[in-house]
Amino acid sequence: MKLELGLNSDFTGRLVRFAGIVGIGLGLIAGASAAAQQTMHAQAQNYVSRYDVFAGFTDIDSPALGLNQKGFHTQAGVILRRWLSMGGDYSVASGHETLTTGLLNATLQARVAGAQAGFIKAGLLPPNYVLMVPTDAFTQTFAFGPQLTFRHFSKATFFLRPSLGALREHAVPKSTDPFESVIVKGLAPAGFKTDWTGFYGAGGGVDFALSKHLGVRAQMDAVYNHPFDDLLASGRMTYRYSVGPSFHFGRDVGK
Repeated sequence: MKLELGLNSDFTGRLVRFAGIVGIGLGLIAGASAAAQQTMHAQAQNYVSRYDVFAGFTDIDSPALGLNQKGFHTQAGVILRRWLSMGGDYSVASGHETLTTGLLNATLQARVAGAQAGFIKAGLLPPNYVLMVPTDAFTQTFAFGPQLTFRHFSKATFFLRPSLGALREHAVPKSTDPFESVIVKGLAPAGFKTDWTGFYGAGGGVDFALSKHLGVRAQMDAVYNHPFDDLLASGRMTYRYSVGPSFHFGRDVGK
């Protein structure tokens, strides 16, 4: 299935996209005056806040489904050590995908193929008909866990984390012809489909210091998940790219 593309040929493209997000962060920092930056970085160099909050734009991409979603991402954490924190993570995004026969499991593919052959034989569909159902998708992610931090540089803090959590996906197929209506009715009798599933993977990024309490964060997560496993043949890799302001406050853990 298309999942193989998401793991191999798209890898370079994902790195380029993440580099672009990092570039946005660098560009925002470059907009501040040099004198102000020197003062602010000097203040921030040794300060390690007790609390950490992020809120910004996110792009969630599932290439195996051709699904790209734009939305909002937020995080909140408690710094336990200079190198370790614990926190929660939430993102919400929406987008559009196209459901094709090849994405379905073998049983459903056989049923769709049989129904399609019947419609073609009855003259209700052209011989070269291809099922392509436009689908609106709404995704939420929930995660909680540790994060490892590398604080060697005064201007940039790097971090890595396991990405473990739950994903809620709500899909609304939009039939455009009578045959699609029949298929959609069989797959989603209510007119929509909602599912919860777990995900696992890894993430990381960089936090650029603008001041003692303010930064710009760019980050990426790569996880595996398999929602709608009663319909879809395979799981998929999903990539999340996020950028936005970060806020640091509370007592100095570094002391």
